[in-house]
Amino acid sequence: MTEICRDELGPASIIHLYSPKEGIQAFVVIDNIALGPAVGGVRMSPTVSVEEVARLARAMTLKNAAAGLQHGGAKAGIVADPSDPRKERIFRVFARMIKHLTDYIPGPDMGCDETAMAWIRNETGRSVGLPAELGGLPLDQLGATGYGVAECAEVAAGFAGVELKGARVAVAGFGSVGRAAARFLLEKGALLVAASDSRGTVHDPAGLDPAALAEVKRQGGSVADYGKGKRLSRDRIFGVPCDILVPAATPDVIHAGNVGQVQARLILEGANIPCTAEAERQLQTRGTVVVPDFIANAGGVIMAAMEYAGRNEQEAFAVIGERIRKNTAVVLERAAGAGILPREAADALARERVKKAMSFRDY
Repeated sequence: MTEICRDELGPASIIHLYSPKEGIQAFVVIDNIALGPAVGGVRMSPTVSVEEVARLARAMTLKNAAAGLQHGGAKAGIVADPSDPRKERIFRVFARMIKHLTDYIPGPDMGCDETAMAWIRNETGRSVGLPAELGGLPLDQLGATGYGVAECAEVAAGFAGVELKGARVAVAGFGSVGRAAARFLLEKGALLVAASDSRGTVHDPAGLDPAALAEVKRQGGSVADYGKGKRLSRDRIFGVPCDILVPAATPDVIHAGNVGQVQARLILEGANIPCTAEAERQLQTRGTVVVPDFIANAGGVIMAAMEYAGRNEQEAFAVIGERIRKNTAVVLERAAGAGILPREAADALARERVKKAMSFRDY
């Protein structure tokens, strides 16, 4: 079991929640609130653990700080299956259990969407990523995180020696983030050659149509059921010949056991912590540029913060593009200049901002 990291930044609070009547177990980790109330998603999974939630909460602290947001970092996990027919009841009970945690503003994450955020808002009066009908900027529907990944790619490609126009892209995890990233990358001239989900991979060097893949998924199929290209097992995606790899699903999918298979020259971390630390070090040694999660995938939380601040969709997308492009350049320049991992450069940048904010508070 991975231990929870405790250092000068946090975590400020680790809350274990349990409803004996409903049999619902959940965790909330509020990592740091120096910059403001903490924003972070709610992850619903039968296997989510407090250690995973704590790691993700720290990632949110760094992501929000790096993005220049007036929000700290937090995360929540509900130990349940997203397909549970009691899903609404589970979310409402969870929301009632966190109503007093006013330093935490929930957002959508794996296993939930804007509808779940509407249930939480109804119970607590606070959440982000709401349906448009409630004045929200629905992150998944608009593709905010995927849009940010594509903006990041336009800057990072030069550092990796990749020409974005015509670049071969593989997306590991063709969910809301991966789907949007593929769409926006294709708009910039890239070519989607492989995609995967929990049930398999499809690979076609001639190119895949993201809209057609999304339709297969909408009808309950796997991307592997696409009907064109070559059908592979799920984890074969990491060895597919490509220029850009976007891991956009679960943590630690690129690790010591498969990092040697990766052929991409540029990795854009669309998911949170998709590479182990050892894998990132090995990739760096081989000359592969890895843009860390809290730089590459900050589009969603930036849009959530814009929603919370009352901004509109056009304003939100403009801020996403401006901040992610700027931070990508700053981080990769720092990393190259100091001969360190981009994650180390990004971590230092974010920590500087958090520590400065902490210096004004009485801890």
